[in-house]
Amino acid sequence: MKFLLACTAGLMLSLHTPTAAAAESLNWPEWLAGSWCGGRGETRIEEVWLRAQGGLMLGMSRTAGPRRTEFEGLRIETQNGQLVYQAQPQGRPGVPFTLSAQGADFVEFTNPQHDFPQRIRYQRQGEQLKAEISGPGRDGKPKTIPFDYRACALNAGG
Repeated sequence: MKFLLACTAGLMLSLHTPTAAAAESLNWPEWLAGSWCGGRGETRIEEVWLRAQGGLMLGMSRTAGPRRTEFEGLRIETQNGQLVYQAQPQGRPGVPFTLSAQGADFVEFTNPQHDFPQRIRYQRQGEQLKAEISGPGRDGKPKTIPFDYRACALNAGG
């Protein structure tokens, strides 16, 4: 009986967990992996990404300025056979953005139901990483916030 329960539980988990082969067949933005630094004036931004493994890329971001420090948990995971970007600013529950466009050196995720941003885009340009978030601003007009990063060592301070 225990064997039957264990087999049934294993079968149920396999139905809901993407197989390694399915996750590996996706076009992961591996070029995003690494440590990236940017910012303006006294504000420094660091974003770090780990390579995809087991159907998951993990990232984190820290923005440190003279008035406050913010952090964000990031991940790219598989859901229903596609890549989904999850952002967790200040540790809040994740907000999903679905893959909407991808090329050899860029990736874009969208969530039209989210207030702001509704689009997140990364593009690798050599040792630089360009990112931007966009969507309607509080006034309803289109708003885009760019982020320019360069490759850096962890804890380099920007």
